[in-house]
Amino acid sequence: MLKNISAIFSPELLYLIARMGHGDDLVIADSNFPAESTKKPVVRAAGHSATDILAAILTLFPLDEFVEAPATVMQRVDHPDQAAPVWSKFQTILDAAEARPIKIERLERFAFYERASRAFGVVATGETALYGNIIIKMGVCHPKTTEPVTPAR
Repeated sequence: MLKNISAIFSPELLYLIARMGHGDDLVIADSNFPAESTKKPVVRAAGHSATDILAAILTLFPLDEFVEAPATVMQRVDHPDQAAPVWSKFQTILDAAEARPIKIERLERFAFYERASRAFGVVATGETALYGNIIIKMGVCHPKTTEPVTPAR
């Protein structure tokens, strides 16, 4: 058991995000998303919502500061100009994790699938909210101190 790591993380999920680098995308998918169709590594988290997984991942995962929108959702097919209810929860989680407003881009359904197929991996959650999918782009971890680090000898 690791200290200070949420129990929501499976070893597979920790391994997936630990292997990611700056600019890599991670899909957090709802229960309707065709995760296996992306042909990318899929980590199953069926017992958790997309919002809980997003909140947990963002405790370890910095968002990219060098792109306009480091988060992307799938545009609604039925009402393309309207937000899905789950998106406001995503927004709250993103803003709180980064302590700044985070822009969320909306992509048409098939464009979202295409982008997901280029992602580093997919976390397939048990989210039942419609359009409960989000792609997040990894950024760079900033050092917690500005003091020079002296290598161990």
